[in-house]
Amino acid sequence: MTEKIYTFGANNYRNEAIDFSIYKDKTLLIVNTASACGFTPQYAGLESLYQKYKDKNFEILAFPCNQFGQQEKAENSEIKKFCDLNFNISFELFSKIEVNGDNTHPLYQYLKNQAPGILGSKGIKWNFTKFLVNNQGEVIKRYSPTTKPADIAKDIAAIL
Repeated sequence: MTEKIYTFGANNYRNEAIDFSIYKDKTLLIVNTASACGFTPQYAGLESLYQKYKDKNFEILAFPCNQFGQQEKAENSEIKKFCDLNFNISFELFSKIEVNGDNTHPLYQYLKNQAPGILGSKGIKWNFTKFLVNNQGEVIKRYSPTTKPADIAKDIAAIL
C-alpha cells in the first residue's frame, strides 16, 4: 500500500496532537499561511470555501509558516486570535511549521513529493501554496499562492 495522507499527524494551534486518520474519507485543502502576507486576505476565501463544502466531507487544514519574508512571527495563540478577529475562520489551524529546508514537517515533505511545482520543483515558493487531496488520501493538485480559493471551487466540487 502506498503511503497516504492519513499516516501523518500534526499539532493544532493549541499544541494538541491531531492524527490525520480523522480525515479519512474527507477531501482536504492544505495551505501554508501567514498573517502579514499580501495573500493573507485569502483567509476570507478559504473560509467561504469551507462554509460551502464542509457538509460534504471537506476540510481545510491551515499551517502557519514564518519561512517567507518572516511574515508569521506571532505565536500560535496570537495567530489564532488574528484569524478569528479578521477572518472568523472555523477550519482547523495548526501550529506553526516549516515547509522547506532541513526541518520541513513530514506532511510537507510528502505533499511536495506527491505534487511538485512548476518544472518539477519541490520547494514551496511562498505563503498560501495549496494542495488538494481527494477522499482517498491522494494528492490531486498543487496550486500557486496567486490562485484564489474561489478558483479552486470547481476542482473541489468535481471530486466531492
